[in-house]
Amino acid sequence: MTIQATYDGNGDRPDSLVVVFLRGAADGLQLVPPTGDDDYYRARPTLGVRRDQTLALDDMFGLHPTLAGLKPAFDDGELAIVHAAGSEDSSRSHFDAQDLMEHGGIAAGGWLGRFLRYRPQPANGALSAIAVGKAMPECLRGAPSATVMQTIEDFTLGAGSDVYLSELARLYGSEGGDLGRAAHDTLQAMHRIETLRTESYQPAGGADYPRGDFGDGLMQLARLIKAQVGLEAASIDLGGWDSHLAQDTLLDPLMGRLAQGLDAFRRDLGSAMATTSVVVMTEFGRRVQENASLGTDHGRGSVMFVMGGGVQGGRVVGNWPGLEASTLDGPGDLRVVHNYRNVLAPVLQRHGAGEDLSRIFPAFAVTPMALY
Repeated sequence: MTIQATYDGNGDRPDSLVVVFLRGAADGLQLVPPTGDDDYYRARPTLGVRRDQTLALDDMFGLHPTLAGLKPAFDDGELAIVHAAGSEDSSRSHFDAQDLMEHGGIAAGGWLGRFLRYRPQPANGALSAIAVGKAMPECLRGAPSATVMQTIEDFTLGAGSDVYLSELARLYGSEGGDLGRAAHDTLQAMHRIETLRTESYQPAGGADYPRGDFGDGLMQLARLIKAQVGLEAASIDLGGWDSHLAQDTLLDPLMGRLAQGLDAFRRDLGSAMATTSVVVMTEFGRRVQENASLGTDHGRGSVMFVMGGGVQGGRVVGNWPGLEASTLDGPGDLRVVHNYRNVLAPVLQRHGAGEDLSRIFPAFAVTPMALY
């Protein structure tokens, strides 16, 4: 369904950026195993994913079979993968690494909030930024406007909402300036949401969202994007990736939900994916060597995914440092070759950030990766 009415604030710009954070430090060497690197199998005689089990991406990398739902996007050139990605944080602490990454460095507010605030055309719409969940993520701190939600049902004034909205419109109708514009913007957004709430939703394109918070959240975002409520940035988490023991048992269901969710989201949006970008990131990766509990400990480099319109996908982007002992970081970790900011930079520029990203990523010399 598409609601045609427009309102002030963000001018109904169709571009939407969705950030998926895999909390718990997802093992990039499991998600996208370097099947062409013999050192990988020497370090993981049990956990290493055999080449004949993976979905081949190129001569060096394969996709874990449980992530098969991502392969169509990769084959269609709409998914790019960046390996050996992460931040400069070497604490290997979930809290410290997530905090640094979501803030975009040592800075006030979050990188996504600063993007919405400081780009040439700031995001001012009442629904311009949404966090799916129960709390505001750090990446959206400082946004001009941000809303936390779990479902569209959260956007309601309860029984008699039409009367409340009419009275509020009358009350603020004579207001001018910023207050009047904000009131008009918010009321129009509420009218749109009320319309959505009264209609049942059927995902398009044969989309089959996984059950649970992650799948439900992605479906809500797809619904809002297609309804043109002015959603420009969204954050959604998929947690539980801390795989110190029994890694295969722990990660397989998570990888299945991730792949099925993103595949459904892509199918559901259809042509709207041309103006939508999805970034998948995690705070750090796992130790190269498997441990005695058939798991992996905290490491450094992991993997990032960028999916959506305009991306030059169908490839694993960047330089692979290898897994020889002499190339590893610290106690035995995949080295971070690609700073996450350099992966985010071209995505933000595509969504209107402009060339100068110094206010979004202060005290960091950004070198955008060639993703578009």
